[in-house]
Amino acid sequence: LAVVNVALVCFVQERGVLGFERHYHVTDPFIRRLGLEAELQGHSGCVNCLEWNEKGDLLASGSDDQHTIVWDPLHHKKLLSMHTGHTANIFSVKFLPHSGDRILITGAADSKVHVHDLTVKETIHMFGDHTNRVKRIATAPMWPNTFWSAAEDGLIRQYDLRENSKRSEVLIDLTEYCGQLVEAKCLTVNPQDNNYLAVGASGPFVRLYDIRMIHNHRKSMKQSPSAGVHTFCDRQKPLPDGAAQYYVAGHLPVKLPDYNNRLRVLVATYVTFSPDGTELLVNMGGEQVYLFDLTYKQRPYTFLLPKKCHTSGEVQNGKTSTNGVSNGIHLHSNGFRLSEGRAHVSPQVELPPYLERIKQQANEAFACQLWTQAIQLYSKAVQKAPNNAMLYGNRAAAYMKRKWDGDHYDALRDCLKAISLNPCHLKAHFRLARCLFELKYVAEALECLDDFKGKFPEQAHSSACDALDRDINAALFSKSDNAEDKKGGGPIRLRATGRKDSISEDEMVLRERSYDYKFRYCGHCNTTTDIKEANFFGSNAQYIVSGSDDGSFFIWEKETTNLVRVLQGDESIVNCLQPHPSYCFLATSGIDPVVRLWNPRPESETLNGRVVIDMEGASQANQRRMNADPLEVMLLNMGYRITGLTSGGAGGSDDEDSSEGQVQCRPS
Repeated sequence: LAVVNVALVCFVQERGVLGFERHYHVTDPFIRRLGLEAELQGHSGCVNCLEWNEKGDLLASGSDDQHTIVWDPLHHKKLLSMHTGHTANIFSVKFLPHSGDRILITGAADSKVHVHDLTVKETIHMFGDHTNRVKRIATAPMWPNTFWSAAEDGLIRQYDLRENSKRSEVLIDLTEYCGQLVEAKCLTVNPQDNNYLAVGASGPFVRLYDIRMIHNHRKSMKQSPSAGVHTFCDRQKPLPDGAAQYYVAGHLPVKLPDYNNRLRVLVATYVTFSPDGTELLVNMGGEQVYLFDLTYKQRPYTFLLPKKCHTSGEVQNGKTSTNGVSNGIHLHSNGFRLSEGRAHVSPQVELPPYLERIKQQANEAFACQLWTQAIQLYSKAVQKAPNNAMLYGNRAAAYMKRKWDGDHYDALRDCLKAISLNPCHLKAHFRLARCLFELKYVAEALECLDDFKGKFPEQAHSSACDALDRDINAALFSKSDNAEDKKGGGPIRLRATGRKDSISEDEMVLRERSYDYKFRYCGHCNTTTDIKEANFFGSNAQYIVSGSDDGSFFIWEKETTNLVRVLQGDESIVNCLQPHPSYCFLATSGIDPVVRLWNPRPESETLNGRVVIDMEGASQANQRRMNADPLEVMLLNMGYRITGLTSGGAGGSDDEDSSEGQVQCRPS
């Protein structure tokens, strides 16, 4: 009994130490001192994938050279190198859970999945069921002998190593929903509930599946007496109702035609869950990094119009209380979405002195046209004062001025938040109309502008109102004979992309029920490779990290979305970033044939030469890169400077309206 008690005490102490380490292993001072520790050399081609074992004392890598290497990263040693038997680039490598780090799985461009026994350096299983490149492998602790693969044939396959068969079964067939051209690019299993599988594919939608529901559905179909009897009109659903939930950044589907015209491809290149399983992070190729909240879900903010409120003389711009007036938001018959529940108006109390100073700093940055700096300062204040309408309204103005990809949609979200806190926020009402226009919801913008004029008649003939009125009427006139008008043909989010994909009715319904993102992270560029990762960093997911086409990797604060660190991680492109499970330790790789290890450097160490000091300049250059045509991107990769691209906002072809009045431009 004494021995048991001692063992129990040791176990509790060990868990306590581990919990302490994992809680504090990534902190802001450590992030500020993050630098290069070592380069692991051994591959002869691009390193396309990295994977830590559960303990964090082994790191596996896979490469274009068709070899996998297992490293001792803490001592910078190569422990094992073996040819995997693949005949093309390796894209994914995974340790099989509960195998004592003995079993390693690889997926490659030869359409094959191989299983290796590292103790004897042999390939023990080879699966050739996919018909196109295998991009990702996923494993789950609850399923010790099972793993999954995603490939560009549009299939998600499941493997069980206990079965005698050397084949796999199709878990999800995306081609049944999206046509033969769809490609699966990435997948991951929820670490807290292994029944949930997230899948990224071509297009802006990310899919979350309940594996257990899918298996139960197929089991019941096989056991049904009428399973083998079908009439001409029968249609067997491949997935049961409720087994799939889609997520999408609300502005992306409407941008698809424009992106396609510019040969800009949207594809989810990486998906991962937060450590507690409540959030899903997506690196959207051709766009930004998005975080989706799986607990507090929200529909896309496509078009919400506030009801009548007090006269404009009583409350404006979030500066005074609305005396308890509720923000009624009604849904028009055009099918656009409404947030759940009724919003409540919070009294607009004065900001505490330290937040007032931050707001004034943001206003000064805005006045100097330092849009990103203003956004970051407003975001810092919003995190501390989430019920202050003025901060949301001011940040919306900065987003509208910067005009990076997605900025007008974030501005629209901020305007709606400001109005929900103060229904008579004058500037937020007007900016909402302008955002709708910039997002191509022209008829809705006109309705919103008319509503603004009714609420604030003294502003009805301001220069800003007149300018927006002219823009809207000109757009409506030019579209009067256009069959692709936004008001016709059903919800804009479901329009065809121009490719000959056959979208099923079930897919249409799932897309219509999609949920929107919570946070967006900007600054990197993801247009050149389709394996670029974004990951949570820290046991509490305090930071977000992502690779970039400019050879850097970016680190953001999760809650504020502010960029805090940029480091040069590759001579060309950083694709992979895998944080250590319990230390402030990061492994990265890309086009260079090396694995780089990063950790906090001693304060006495000389200046880190890999730190990108001008983070704003790097972010702006990446926005230009994402919006450049393919020839310009090629020239940029060759080192040429492209002229004719402005150094300010690079979020598209929208021109700044020089006649805007103070109702839109000046922060409160």
